[in-house]
This record gives sequence, structure tokens and C-alpha cells, in this order.
Amino acid sequence: QVQLVESGGGLVQAGGSLRLSCAASGVTFRLYSMAWFRQAPGKSREFVAAITWSTRRAYYADSVRGRFTISRDNTKNTVYQQLNSLKPEDTAVYYCAASSRSLSVYYSESSYNYWGQGTQVTVSS
Repeated sequence: QVQLVESGGGLVQAGGSLRLSCAASGVTFRLYSMAWFRQAPGKSREFVAAITWSTRRAYYADSVRGRFTISRDNTKNTVYQQLNSLKPEDTAVYYCAASSRSLSVYYSESSYNYWGQGTQVTVSS
């Protein structure tokens, strides 16, 4: 049974930082590309960042590039996302996703096989 469990969310002031973690089980983690998406209240879920399984190439949404950093530790079956210089508009539920497919369309939800339950990030102004 595949499980992705996110942690690390919380309430932070604008300009602050958080580190999100996503622990995977039930998959050969090193063969899966991983990503973070987010969904703000009243909005559709959107791509935030992805990291490939092979080259560990990272991709970012324009809105977070330079502020967020995605990384992975295959020895711990965990993907991380460091969130710096947080803004109120970063407030959302952040979801971890895993893909065994080619990541030619890394920003599309349909590229990912498995999803976590999400962790809330709230940024106060």
C-alpha cells in the first residue's frame, strides 16, 4: 500500500520559513519523481515544484522560484521543500505527489500516480 505523509506545515509570519517533508512508503522511492502542489481556498490545485528520480533535476513554478527549494533523500524515502521568504499568498494546503511516469509534463496533476493528504501552511501578514 502506497502512502505519502506530509508534515512540517504551520502558521508563520510573512518573511518567515518552513520546511515541509513527505515520507513515502510502499514504493521504490528512488525510482519515483516527486512533486509538491498546493491549493489555496477557493482556488484550483497548482504546481509548485518537482524533482526527477534520475537526474534530480528540479522544476519550479514562477511564483516560487528563488524562494522555495525541493530536495530528496533516497536513503530516507523522503522529499523536502524548503519555503523561504513566505508571503500571505503562499497560504494553502500543500500536497506531495509521486510519479512513476516520464515527467515530460511535470506541472500536470495527471503525471502523478499517488498523492498525500496535505499539510496546511498559513502565512500571516
